[in-house]
Amino acid sequence: MVDATSFFSPKTHGFVRVAAATPISHVGDPRSNAQEHVALIRQAGEQGVDLMVFPELSLSAYAIDDLHMQAALLDEVERQIAVIAQATGDSDLVAVIGAPIRNGDALYNCAVVMGAGEVLGVVPKTYLPNYREYYEKRWFAPATARSEDVILLNGETVDFAPGLLFGAVNRPGFVFAVEICEDYWAPLPPSTRAALAGARILLNLSASNIVIGKADERAMLSASHSARTLSAYVFAASGWGESTTDLAWDGQATIHELGSKLAEGERFALENHLTIADVDVDRIGLDRLRNGTFAECARVEGEPATVVPFMAREDAVESELIRPLDRFPFVPDDAGRLDQDCYEAFNIQVQGLMRRMTATGAERLVIGVSGGLDSTQALLVACRAFDRLDLPRTNILAFTMPGFATSDGTRSNAWALMTALGVTGAEIDIRPAAEQMFRDIGHPYAEGQPVHDITFENVQAGLRTDYLFRLANQNKAFVLGTGDLSELALGWATYGVGDHMSHYNVNGGVAKTLIRHLIRWVATGDLIGGEARTTLHAILDTEISPELVPAKDGVIQSTEGTVGPYALNDFFLFYISRFGLKPSKVAFLAHQAWSDAGAGYWPANTPEDEKVEYDLATIKGWLRKFLIRFFQTAQFKRSALPNGPKVVTGGSLSPRGDWRAPSDGNARVWLDELDANVPD
Repeated sequence: MVDATSFFSPKTHGFVRVAAATPISHVGDPRSNAQEHVALIRQAGEQGVDLMVFPELSLSAYAIDDLHMQAALLDEVERQIAVIAQATGDSDLVAVIGAPIRNGDALYNCAVVMGAGEVLGVVPKTYLPNYREYYEKRWFAPATARSEDVILLNGETVDFAPGLLFGAVNRPGFVFAVEICEDYWAPLPPSTRAALAGARILLNLSASNIVIGKADERAMLSASHSARTLSAYVFAASGWGESTTDLAWDGQATIHELGSKLAEGERFALENHLTIADVDVDRIGLDRLRNGTFAECARVEGEPATVVPFMAREDAVESELIRPLDRFPFVPDDAGRLDQDCYEAFNIQVQGLMRRMTATGAERLVIGVSGGLDSTQALLVACRAFDRLDLPRTNILAFTMPGFATSDGTRSNAWALMTALGVTGAEIDIRPAAEQMFRDIGHPYAEGQPVHDITFENVQAGLRTDYLFRLANQNKAFVLGTGDLSELALGWATYGVGDHMSHYNVNGGVAKTLIRHLIRWVATGDLIGGEARTTLHAILDTEISPELVPAKDGVIQSTEGTVGPYALNDFFLFYISRFGLKPSKVAFLAHQAWSDAGAGYWPANTPEDEKVEYDLATIKGWLRKFLIRFFQTAQFKRSALPNGPKVVTGGSLSPRGDWRAPSDGNARVWLDELDANVPD
């Protein structure tokens, strides 16, 4: 069993803490610049940083023009490199600084990589800009001009080449590479080949001057490059103190991972500062593992690279994770992004249904309406699809089918919704047919015994679906499914002739947590008309229940009381199915996201009573049940799913989509990992 301190350390779970350093620059003054570097290195060490990067030519300053050719300055640069290297040993981290370095009779614009008190390697700049305001070829030679792959620096011989990889021998996946400013503006940046060779973190030392709009361009390049190379990209540009003879500097610092921004520093700041984030090199590796194109490109385009080994810090101290972490992976907390996601999700569902109807020539559909979330969302999608196909909503044949536990609230909500939307509504009481089936199969309920077992529940669920299919036959229609992605993950559906089956299911690619926000989104808009708004909000306020077992002492059957909170289940589902993370890491992330309801952000319009928190014991308990359901008991249902559109990233459990698994598997390996590595 892992100890609690180790479990609560991001390092245990494959995170590397990186920093983009923005020092005050002193023009042509290596000693003063070294002091700024050392101060930031000490600060970074105190904050548990593993790897930090400074701007281009940070030790000399960038905008010093012909001063780069002065022997006194270059001698001082080399002396101060030794001072900074010693600071990395004291702070137990790796630092990458910018410096002009002589080799033979040429001068190179270099990144100097140092750690454990010594220089680990030197990476010269590959592409030297010599256009518009740039004149680097006046002073520097490109990397291709070097005559050998080693350099003598302060009496030590170290590797000297572009594309060097630096790998931590004691931290799997902690592999990084370096490029300098213009390099990543090139059509084929050196870091692309470095990523193909195995680098998971890419660093850029930049002295890119600022003009209007350029910050957005840099951020776009960093985001797109991290997405294309399946990597993390750390960018650090020169800031306050650089010469403004003809240019200006903003000190932009960004950290991106797989296309997403993890952190962004203050621009135009007047003081030294760090931009810090925890990079998930474990997730990067797993994403590359899943992406066959990346591996194939590495085989075709990749080149062997020299890997410089180093020892990374190993202190597994308890720490809060420094990176954005959504409580709801399928529901962004940014209001603008949530609106965009709802727009896309709803229209994916609508167009999927429209295409199936036009392909089959269908003009009617049959749907069961319970007054719950899923059937409500499917009915909203159907209404919009019919509107866009110029079909009357009366061709939507909606049936509410009360059973032994149907409440007055859900039944009235179902009727109110059908009426407000203008569909053809009807009601079929399934209790007489269910009672007949109980008698036919000899179920104790037929003898008056209050036996509410799985048979009692599935007789009702099966009859509802049976009615819908026969009604579809009768009306030349097809059955629209309502079950969602979260239920498929948990196997929370009656197999075959039950809510598991339909002719087409628009909700199969939508997580339960997203469905709640989709309904809220539709309620606030005008896509389906405003008459249903009040009812939609009433449905959102209703506890999730299958309503198959009668309430006892006023307590209704609770879905989440049986399978766990959907907020947690959707969290588990995303990280396990999308990235294949170990259960212990999923538990760590869930605890980081859900342990404090007052921390972080919540999606827009989240009701206060839904802003809850969970301790580690609760998370571990529900994760255990999820693992059993997902890996052991539910796959046979997912192996026989009706068609339906994929909607969310990593969110298809169809055997024709993202997830293929044996129906007769077991959960042992995941349960063992959970027990071994998550403290009680």
